[in-house]
Amino acid sequence: MTITSTLRLSLCSVAIGAISTLGLIGCSDATNTAATDENATADSDKPAKTLAITQIVEHPSLDDMRRGIIDELSDNGYVEGQNLTVNFQSAQGNTATAGQIAKQFAGDNPDAIVAISTPSAQSVVASTNTVPVIYTAISDPVAAKLINDDNVPIQDNVTGLSSQLPIEPQLDNIQKIAPDATTIGYVYSPGEVNSVVVLNQLKAAAPARGLEILDVTANRPTDVAMATRSLSGRADVIYTSLDNNVVSAFEAMAGAANELDIPVIASDEFSVRRGATAALGVNDYDFGRTTGKMVYRVLSGEAVNTISPEVMNTLTLYASPTHAAEQGVSLSNELLENAINVDNEAQAANE
Repeated sequence: MTITSTLRLSLCSVAIGAISTLGLIGCSDATNTAATDENATADSDKPAKTLAITQIVEHPSLDDMRRGIIDELSDNGYVEGQNLTVNFQSAQGNTATAGQIAKQFAGDNPDAIVAISTPSAQSVVASTNTVPVIYTAISDPVAAKLINDDNVPIQDNVTGLSSQLPIEPQLDNIQKIAPDATTIGYVYSPGEVNSVVVLNQLKAAAPARGLEILDVTANRPTDVAMATRSLSGRADVIYTSLDNNVVSAFEAMAGAANELDIPVIASDEFSVRRGATAALGVNDYDFGRTTGKMVYRVLSGEAVNTISPEVMNTLTLYASPTHAAEQGVSLSNELLENAINVDNEAQAANE
């Protein structure tokens, strides 16, 4: 396992608005993903390009990936507002809206479409076989039917970056934090393929460790708090793995877990900043930067079917002793020595 450096939280927010006569509700703002360097200058040798970006919902993890993509393009001469037009749409957690956004983007025929999250990627790939599509923030592109078992995309216009987090290190982390735990609660949305894949992995691996998985569904973000409270007296620890409904309402999960004294173990940096005890996952901004390199190649004229799908599996451990205490556990010195302590970073930022 490699412990990488942390990135600062960057939140992007956009307003909900009607964007088509079909009544499509999403988010669009060509300025909300501006590159970090406001003085960046476009490469005059590069022709103007249009990039469409969609994600299933807005939450810090996905937003930071999107920021990484825009920053990577800016550093390579494609600067938003100069020689790059960015059309961003969020489905606000609604899969039907994700499908409508995908159809709109296909009709707009941009130079490339970036689909952030499994539901958005599935919708976009189903809507076009001609516009180059780069997927990202995908846990299992095979299960999502984006690529086959040989790492070959199902369509010639598709490539992307995935993060296949091995389940055994996740269970190792859970048992280090809650060594007496026998039941792991898993709150998830059954409509998200990525979440179902993780559930199946948990159920396959848990018995050998003497663990039981208790799964509870949350079909909407508003269901997350109630689903978490339903684990009272039934689960010793809660695990969540980038389920978009859960992550978009993570403060509600953390608040319920605090009431119940049940530690929440996640798989992304920002869930720890928002209330989880710890998380083992990829660095979201770095993930976006790596995705941005693939997008740059497409915008520069490289055929998308010559760019092989990639996997990014460098893991970072994040921890919060404060949140751990609120959820009834303490973190060992050994664990903290190998983790990025988000409490220390928050303190330093306030000094």
